[in-house]
Amino acid sequence: MKKVLITDRVHDHLINTLSSNGFQIDYVPDITYKEFLAVVSNYAGLVINSKIKMDSSAIDRAKKLEFIARLGSGLDIIDLEYAKERSIRVYSSPEGNRNAVAEHAAGMLLALCNNLLKADREVRDLEWRREENRGIELSGKTLGIIGFGNNGEAFAKKWQNWDMTVLAYDKYKKGYADDLPWVEETSLEKIQMEADIISLHIPLTEETFHLIDKEFVDKCQKSFILINCSRGKNVLTKEILECLESGRIRGACLDVFENEKPKSYTKEEEIMYKRLYSRNNVILSPHIAGWTDTSFYKIAAALASKIVRNL
Repeated sequence: MKKVLITDRVHDHLINTLSSNGFQIDYVPDITYKEFLAVVSNYAGLVINSKIKMDSSAIDRAKKLEFIARLGSGLDIIDLEYAKERSIRVYSSPEGNRNAVAEHAAGMLLALCNNLLKADREVRDLEWRREENRGIELSGKTLGIIGFGNNGEAFAKKWQNWDMTVLAYDKYKKGYADDLPWVEETSLEKIQMEADIISLHIPLTEETFHLIDKEFVDKCQKSFILINCSRGKNVLTKEILECLESGRIRGACLDVFENEKPKSYTKEEEIMYKRLYSRNNVILSPHIAGWTDTSFYKIAAALASKIVRNL
């Protein structure tokens, strides 16, 4: 019987499905990376999340490994080329949480445009500031979506009836918006020329590392709102912070960050993030876009289906 190690909390559906298809499951959601490396050689399959990095050295330890299943979509934690060289199948489940990510990003944008978090705090403090919390309507605005995979498409679908111009750019696709008549496939340059809101839906690669920096912002004609629910390192934080402070970026909705472990901040990072977190024109969340009860099941179901189908 082939053994599968599950290193993070998953819905019972995945465990039950794999078990009923002949796998022996070791469910160890609290395993540390050091403990993982000590036992990975025993397993034909892995189900992992972001705490487990499957680089070439980890893959070399996994002598029996046949597949790696990623809970979610980000494959930057896996050395895909080396896995392919070793004939190890890699599964991900972006369809499991794409709607949750889209709803979260939309919620952040609406909260920012209507000053909801700031106004909520003020009302709780018995402050009644109506004029200071005058909002921004999305009707008539131009939204630019960079990346049109599972998450980008799901986000675009949320705005069908919002009277916005929706522009989309994906370097590696064409015809991706044929079924979405309210979405215009366009260039990155047009998004930089026209967008009031720019939302990232891209993986982390060498090409997208620090894609959004001062140089990118300087090419934008409008002071725009930035949304990032993709990967923290798609954005060069220190330069984006400077653009927020100067007004070149009007506001930001950030669910992901370059360093998501506050206890490991350097002194420079402590200062930088304190400046960022103190701003009223940013909405922040701790990498929870896509983190819903519904997506918890849907991610498990998507992975279970792919693994069993390829047995």
